[in-house]
Order: sequence, then structure tokens, then C-alpha cells
Amino acid sequence: MAETLQSLADLKGSVSGAVEAPVHVQKLDAQGRAYATGKRKDAVARVWIKPGSGTITVNKRTLEVYFARPVLRMILQQPLLVADRVGQYDIMVDVEGGGLSGQAGAVRHGIAKALTYYEPGLRSILKKVGFLTRDSRVVERKKYGRAKARRSFQFSKR
Repeated sequence: MAETLQSLADLKGSVSGAVEAPVHVQKLDAQGRAYATGKRKDAVARVWIKPGSGTITVNKRTLEVYFARPVLRMILQQPLLVADRVGQYDIMVDVEGGGLSGQAGAVRHGIAKALTYYEPGLRSILKKVGFLTRDSRVVERKKYGRAKARRSFQFSKR
């Protein structure tokens, strides 16, 4: 075990060099794809990316069919736009749980994580914009004696 330190001078002498930042390396599976899991509210998205023509498949359907609203499609494209990688990767997504808005946020989170696994150099760009942070806000549970999570029943004096 380590020797006993008697003074602050001993402590100063025992401290090793500066701690280096972790080096991020490329993480690929046997097919050459990067895999990541994205989460938002109750939705969980499993995302695989590989170099390709830029097709995005969500639950075995095209992006335009699954996410019909343009706002949701825009949310999915954000990590690719920020990293300037639009049309360079084929993306396959399995998403479940929650509603469409939560699913879109989960897919965006998964795409951003998968991009960092495929190209570790993009991590600083995506982290600065906030796409790698999991949004931890979820619906508050209903309490007993209340109409909803916080709303009380209507008060009546008589």
C-alpha cells in the first residue's frame, strides 16, 4: 500500500502528472456500422449509421412516411446539418415508446451519438450545440388526492 504522508510537502511530491482527457476512438460493429441509443421522454431509439447515399429509414419506413410533419423531420436533420454530413450516411432507426415528438427527439439524440462513434472528431461540435446531452425531463406522476400531478380538485365551500 502507499506510504503515509506526514505533511503537505509530502503530498505535493506524491501527486502524479496532470490527468489527460480521454481519447475517443471509433466504435464500429462487424458490418462497419456505428450503433447508438437515443432517449427522450418515454421514447427509445436504436440508431445505426454507415456511409451511403443519405437514406433514413425509421421502423422500416421512409422518413417522410413515419415523420409526416416537417418540424419533426427538421429535428432529425439537425445533427447532420451541424456536422455538415447531410447525404453522406445511411441511417437505420428502430424507435418505440412515447409520442412522435419524443420519438423525434430520441432519434436526434441517437443520430448525434452514432455520429460521434463513427467520427470521434465531431464530438466537440455536437457537444457544444447540446445534441449529446440526454434531455431528462419526463412527465411528472399523478399524486393521490389530486386531479393530475399538481392540479387540485375544484374547491367548493358548500
